Amino acid sequence: MSETYLDLLARLVKHKVRFVLIGEYACIVHGGTLNTVDLDVCCDFSPDNLLRLQQAIADLHPVHRMTPKRPPLSLTEENCQHLNNLYLDTDLGQLDCISSVQGLGDFDQVNELCETIEVEQVQLKVLNRDALIESKKAMNRPRDREAVRELEAIKKMTPQ
Repeated sequence: MSETYLDLLARLVKHKVRFVLIGEYACIVHGGTLNTVDLDVCCDFSPDNLLRLQQAIADLHPVHRMTPKRPPLSLTEENCQHLNNLYLDTDLGQLDCISSVQGLGDFDQVNELCETIEVEQVQLKVLNRDALIESKKAMNRPRDREAVRELEAIKKMTPQ
């Protein structure tokens, strides 16, 4: 895992942001080899949690990357209530925060399908392999189908 992305995840953990690592970096944790340019997390979209997220990355100059003019991240308790996703650029890379995972459900459901791993002394919640396969099947994009093939091959080679 890239040091910059590990630093970004460590910041979220330090600030007690409730999140689960999903997407391609979760695939890498499970032995996959596909690359990605962003870090995907499913997180609790409660105002308290989103404000902790903002605090965790405030000095990384976060901006909304999917909106015109790329405004800086400026969350308040009020505007947090209307959010479902955040697609951010930071000084450490892209961070995609989503409130639910296709094929699995909202953060609480995703959180039930995770496991905790330690990477360089950082405790991370990561979507478990079977749930990751299900989410990739539900997305069904070409790169998701490739990830499913890879994860299912790894699963066959891994003793139960």
